[in-house]
Amino acid sequence: MSLPVQKTEASSPKKAKKRYFRKHEDLAGVIEKIKLWPSRSGVLHGVRKITVKGRHIEIVTHCGNQLDIKNSKTSRVSRWLRNKWYAKACPKCKIPTWKLEKFSSTSFQ
Repeated sequence: MSLPVQKTEASSPKKAKKRYFRKHEDLAGVIEKIKLWPSRSGVLHGVRKITVKGRHIEIVTHCGNQLDIKNSKTSRVSRWLRNKWYAKACPKCKIPTWKLEKFSSTSFQ
């Protein structure tokens, strides 16, 4: 015999909260907040450490890649993060699903 299930506020799905970032912010600020890096092949990596060195940024990902990039507002990475373009998440970085959902609900204005 099955008992009727009562829905409570705790069991109901939460509505995704919209997050807003400035559209043309420095790349270092966006990556620091989002902690994600889209590679040229479309793989989305999780960012472990960010170091700003003048006009360049040093990024270390969770899968061990170390990148030295230019801090630009109009770069390929900035455009891909604003438009949320990526093919898949990196299996080595193991980005949790909640973080991908949070990234997809973020809007740049």
